[in-house]
Amino acid sequence: MPVKKNKGPPYPVETVGLDVLEDTLSFYIRSINIALSRDLDERLEGLDVARGTGKITTLLLVDSHPGIRPSVIAQLIMRDRSAMGRLVDQMIDHELITRQAAPDDGRAQELHITKKGADLARKVRKIATKQSSDFFAGVPEKDQKRLLDILRRVYRRTAGLDQ
Repeated sequence: MPVKKNKGPPYPVETVGLDVLEDTLSFYIRSINIALSRDLDERLEGLDVARGTGKITTLLLVDSHPGIRPSVIAQLIMRDRSAMGRLVDQMIDHELITRQAAPDDGRAQELHITKKGADLARKVRKIATKQSSDFFAGVPEKDQKRLLDILRRVYRRTAGLDQ
């Protein structure tokens, strides 16, 4: 439905059309990402992984895949080596994970969860699951599953996982 154009300022938010953004995926993804990130930061307030989805993903992957290499996580979260190195260093400083030389290749590193990290991962899983449930409130389950399936396929292709 077209938005009625106002002749001039001021422009109440209800009268502002999104121009070509109305039909662009990037606008909606960015906007929803901002809203979700703000909400998740509020829910994680005071925890060592607040303000950073890279930290959350890294924590959960290290917890569920003992010995995972930083390069694998970097590909999954689409970060370069230097950004991943800073992220790992930060998490080691917070005593959430440890880094060890891989037994099969001394140049490669493996990441392992600490007790503090495992405890935090349990909390984060509950918070993230609840946030997702809250976010989808009012959206039929069939539509939720369809949206997640589409986004999962696009993510896998973008991250180079479907080759």
